[in-house]
Amino acid sequence: MADELRRRIEAGAVPAGSLLPSESALMAEFSVARGTVRDALALLRSEGLVMTEVGRGTYARPIVPVRRLASERYRKELEQVRSGELGTSFTADQQVGWSAYSLDRDFREVPASEAVAELFGVEPGTMILERHFLFRTHGVPQQMSVSRLLLEMVSGTPVADPENEPWPGGNTSQLYSLGHTITSIRERPRWRIPTAAEIEALRIPGGVPVVAITRQTYVGDWVAEVAHIVMRADRVELDYLLDLT
Repeated sequence: MADELRRRIEAGAVPAGSLLPSESALMAEFSVARGTVRDALALLRSEGLVMTEVGRGTYARPIVPVRRLASERYRKELEQVRSGELGTSFTADQQVGWSAYSLDRDFREVPASEAVAELFGVEPGTMILERHFLFRTHGVPQQMSVSRLLLEMVSGTPVADPENEPWPGGNTSQLYSLGHTITSIRERPRWRIPTAAEIEALRIPGGVPVVAITRQTYVGDWVAEVAHIVMRADRVELDYLLDLT
C-alpha cells in the first residue's frame, strides 16, 4: 500500500499539496485494516512525502522554493559593502528585497567551549559574543544560526548591539567597519536529523533533515568569526565550483 501511494505521489497522480483519500477510503480501496493504513501513512511521513494536519487530513508535501547556496554568494556582500546596497548574502540567496527580510536575535557573552575555541584558534574560556539569529523572509522562518565573534574585538562597538540588526552587508560589512577585510571563508556542511527546537523554529515537517554548516570566516590566517548555520534540507541546494586550474 505504501509503495503504491508513493508511486502515485512521485508520478504526480497525487499532485503536490493535494489531499490523499481519507483513511476509510484507503481501507476500502486496498482492503486493509485501519492500522495498516496508518502505518503506511506514517512511513510516507517519515520519508517526507506527505504531511498530516488535524482537521485537514493527509496531503502530498507541497513543493517549496529551493535556496541555491553557491560559493560566490559572499562576493555579493563585498559588492554590497562597496555600493551601499541594502542586502546580505542571505537576501541574495533568497532573491528578496531588504523589506522582505527580518530576523530574531539574541546576543550573549559566553566563554568559548573547547570546540569553539579550536575553530577560532584561541584558548578555551576566551570570552565570545554569541549571536543567535532566526532569519525570515516575508515572516517565514528560513534559517537558524549562531554567529560568534571574539568579545575583545567587538565589545563596545555597534556590532555588539543587537538593535543594529539586521546589518546591511552582513558579517562582511560588520568586520569591515572594525577595520578587517574578509579574505576567505571555509564551510563544512553536513546533513542530520533536526532537533526538537529546530523542528519548532523552522517548521520542519516529518522526514525532512537539515543541512548544518560550520563556517569559519578568515582575515588572512586569522579566524574572525565562527558560525553554525541550520537550514531545512528540502529548501537548500549547494552549488560549489572547485577551480583546479
